[in-house]
Amino acid sequence: MKLYRIKKSDIDKKGRGLYATKDIKEGTRIIDYVGKIITKKQTEESQKFDNAKPIYLFNLNKKYDMDGDVSWNTARLINHSCSNNCDYNGTGLKLWVVAIKDIKKGEEITADYGFGYDEDYKQFTCKCKSKNCCGYIVRAESRWRINKKFSIGRQKTSK
Repeated sequence: MKLYRIKKSDIDKKGRGLYATKDIKEGTRIIDYVGKIITKKQTEESQKFDNAKPIYLFNLNKKYDMDGDVSWNTARLINHSCSNNCDYNGTGLKLWVVAIKDIKKGEEITADYGFGYDEDYKQFTCKCKSKNCCGYIVRAESRWRINKKFSIGRQKTSK
């Protein structure tokens, strides 16, 4: 039995997401993230990777990226959340999705897309509505730059 099923997303109202078909324990490998292995040069030269369109691109190493925008990559349906329950893990040219906390049956499977905080961050609005949401799809370590309420939590944990 698969650990997930596809259905209309609560986060992306126009799209789909993956939902747990049973309780999933922290540390469980849920699904492989698959796609075409391409060179950094191919990434730079491709018109496909335009911030105005959905991008399913992972940096694998200094030489290669993975283009996950292929029909056989079900993991591309995982939506971003500022209170994510999964993370991406990998070795070599392989990637997979792992639960970073227990996930209850019926819960949407989510990840932190890890976008950097740069001049383009406002192009990527977040729709997760979690209590940790800063309003934009920006990696957890950079959210304090957008919303100072996150810097208070960082200060408490760093002491």
